[in-house]
Amino acid sequence: MSQSLLPWAENLRAVLFDFDGTLGDSYPAITASVNHVRARHGLPPMSEAEVRPHVGRGAANLLQQIVPNSTTLEEDVAAYRAHHPSVLHAGTRLMPGAMEALRTLSQNGLQVGICSNKPIAFTRDLIAFLGIEPYLHVVLGPEDVAKPKPDPDMLCEAMIRLKVSAKETLYIGDMVVDIQTARAANVAVWVVPTGSEDIETLRRAQPNRLLRDLYELADIEKENLSN
Repeated sequence: MSQSLLPWAENLRAVLFDFDGTLGDSYPAITASVNHVRARHGLPPMSEAEVRPHVGRGAANLLQQIVPNSTTLEEDVAAYRAHHPSVLHAGTRLMPGAMEALRTLSQNGLQVGICSNKPIAFTRDLIAFLGIEPYLHVVLGPEDVAKPKPDPDMLCEAMIRLKVSAKETLYIGDMVVDIQTARAANVAVWVVPTGSEDIETLRRAQPNRLLRDLYELADIEKENLSN
């Protein structure tokens, strides 16, 4: 591997991704389902920009934030999940550079996976719909482990399934919670400012690398392939 990936990367064997805000722009779909739940409470719709900062910590946390003081959280989560399939495909697309990054990682012989707080059924549906399933070796969600991110359980489980060590693994996300998760798992972490948190917030959290977008990751991998 080229030294452009940082010194530890010569041993890199696996790259794990968050989904929402990292690989997928799913904010239109999430916003639609959020507003479906808010309407049940007689609340006005929120804009995508207003919903975006609350995404990434799981459905229950999301709904606690956007339906304040609700005493029906379980019902709200059920309503969100029942509504979401109706907007899932139309409201989700790959982030710019995602397909190129996944393709070049695969060409470079790396194992690739997803570790996301998104309900696993939605993630599995989307990876098939978006055409990225062939590049993935493991896909995990909160239902697969004892605790969701920022606990390290998901990353640890992915590494067990892929038979790689923390030193051989890189995690890529878009939020401080992703950085916290990687740190807890002793995994190097890169972030992209394409999701729920702005570039300065991410920079202050001190990831190993701050990418401009996934095209930059694809460019790095193409450089490795040519060396």
